[in-house]
Amino acid sequence: MSNTSQAGKKSIFGGNVRWAICGLLFFASTVNYMDRQVLGLLKPTLEKELGWNDKDFGWIIFTFQLAYAIVMPFAGRAIDWLGTRVGYAVAVIIWSLASMSHSIAGTPIQFAMARFGLGFGEAANFPAALRTVAEWFPKRERAFATGLFNSGTNIGALIVPILVPFVALHFGWRKAFLVTGGLDFVWLALWLSFYRKPSEHPGITAAELQLIESDGVDRPKGPAPSYFSLLGKKGAWAYLVGKFMTDPVWWFYLYWVPGFLHDNYGLDLAQSRLPLVVIYLVTDVGSIGGGYLSKMLISLGLPHWKARKTAMLICALLVTPVGLIMYTGGNLWATVGLISLAAAAHQGWSANLFTIPSDTFHKEAVGSVAGFGGMGGAFGGMLVAPAIGWWLDYSHKSYGPIFIAAGSAYLIALTVIHLLLPKVARVEEAA
Repeated sequence: MSNTSQAGKKSIFGGNVRWAICGLLFFASTVNYMDRQVLGLLKPTLEKELGWNDKDFGWIIFTFQLAYAIVMPFAGRAIDWLGTRVGYAVAVIIWSLASMSHSIAGTPIQFAMARFGLGFGEAANFPAALRTVAEWFPKRERAFATGLFNSGTNIGALIVPILVPFVALHFGWRKAFLVTGGLDFVWLALWLSFYRKPSEHPGITAAELQLIESDGVDRPKGPAPSYFSLLGKKGAWAYLVGKFMTDPVWWFYLYWVPGFLHDNYGLDLAQSRLPLVVIYLVTDVGSIGGGYLSKMLISLGLPHWKARKTAMLICALLVTPVGLIMYTGGNLWATVGLISLAAAAHQGWSANLFTIPSDTFHKEAVGSVAGFGGMGGAFGGMLVAPAIGWWLDYSHKSYGPIFIAAGSAYLIALTVIHLLLPKVARVEEAA
């Protein structure tokens, strides 16, 4: 059947196939972060059972970030080369098997090997998701769509404190890795059966296809740009700087907050469930809200690049109070409130930061640019994780300076992004 006749068919999705695709991206982000967060939640249990210290844990996280950093540029290129459908599927198979391999680990080195495999596979998640958004959404909807799928990271982080303690307490911590890793294959079946390019999808209507292509269809650009050529593009550097400076903060919330709650408030695996659920529930609102804020500002007539930066500025300002977290007087819920606000603002920031590749480069290059910036974020996390472990052992669990650094990173990052990219424009337009 021709693309024209497909687009003319009545669709059971009522002209909303792109939002069903966004739902699959949401699902992928959910299982991605479930696999990623299990280790952080189990940190106090594994420290007690296996005799770890914070430095051991920091180096285990380092191996994940190392793989993530090394593979991210190639993952983005692989997505551009293989196409979104096949490339995403291959990545999920790799990270699912790596996630389940944690269940047979027993030493820090073995866990580090499992984390390396997880980072290897998960490096392709965001390049693939961002390329999908570039393929399926017009520019004015991209930040909102990105915020929606990125909110899946928070849902994954929300489910883990509910699911993992139950599984770990009743069946052992090893089974927790098997359960979360196995969910990835449910997504894989749905993705392979449903995903196609817009012009090839049997469920798309002519009106929806016209909307998706309303910004104009990208002219064929040939192969994806080399990474050497990206070194001369300010848009690529702006994205890398944003990821390098703020991704490590998110990794800190994801991996170290359960240990922080244990060290400062004595919360065990079961007791930490409610605070963590609250944190990631609020964070989910921030992810969707940050993307919606940008969409709303554009609808009010603000140029898309001003809307993105305004939303990022608001989020950066909302992060800063987390630096006061050690002055809450030992009040658990005041602490949870500050972490929740900061984590929500991070996700709102990310929903807009993620649009830089698709706003500044043509679709064939989005995966590569996302991989380039993701590499920067992974290198930032790779440098920070061992430093946090060393500092906590050296300072006897003094978290205050870490939260102060986390609260100040976003305004600094936004300043550098603005200096590099005063106005967001396509590279071919800027040329």
